[in-house]
Amino acid sequence: MKHVDKNDPVERERQQLFKRINERFVKAFATYGLLEDDDHVLVGLSGGKDSLLLTELLARRSRIQHPRFQVEAVHVRMENIRYETDTTYLQQFCEDLGVPLHLLTTRFEEQQGQQKPACFLCSWYRRKQLFNLAQQLGCNKIALGHHQDDLLHTALMNLLFQGRFGTMPARLQLRKMPLQIIRPLCLVPEQTIRRYAELSGYQKLVKLCPYERDTNRTTARQLFEQAEQLNPEVRYSLWNALERDGKLIEADE
Repeated sequence: MKHVDKNDPVERERQQLFKRINERFVKAFATYGLLEDDDHVLVGLSGGKDSLLLTELLARRSRIQHPRFQVEAVHVRMENIRYETDTTYLQQFCEDLGVPLHLLTTRFEEQQGQQKPACFLCSWYRRKQLFNLAQQLGCNKIALGHHQDDLLHTALMNLLFQGRFGTMPARLQLRKMPLQIIRPLCLVPEQTIRRYAELSGYQKLVKLCPYERDTNRTTARQLFEQAEQLNPEVRYSLWNALERDGKLIEADE
């Protein structure tokens, strides 16, 4: 174990940030019913800052045993796309936390004239691996590392480009299989996570995706940043609207 000097100003800031993040994490699972006794949770560990933090939070909370639950993690590699972190780092990260890590590999093939974009296919095949492994392990919940900004940007994107008001819910009950999707970071702003990741020395994800480009999500993010300049409280206004309309706890269609 690396020696930690609690009097070091960087370490003090890191601990203060963790306390703030953990408070929002606990509030999220209490408010939206994300964790219960005897849950078996599978974390989708992409290797980015959000999923690393989520794994750390769940691992620490599981040791408190209130509620009592198990945690495992999975990292899905896409064979034909170099978009992953160092799996040796992920293995050590999970080992230090006492979290079993599963490494899976899949791929997808682009076909001429296909209707679905490559980003959709990549995401769909990764998600399929998560669902299959969760059922094999007997997990009843899959935890994803989407933070509050992700949910707010999705709400704007759906409103602007799909003509509906909704987002990725904090808790989603799947109808076709006995699984819930939970997003325990839903009350944590991205900026807070980014700073904590820097202070904690999280290894950065290697981004070499050939399909990465400007998307509707990029547009929604830029619009949200402009809205925050006009009204610094817009984050809370939009979040309250999602809560009032029942968009944060849903069942799959």
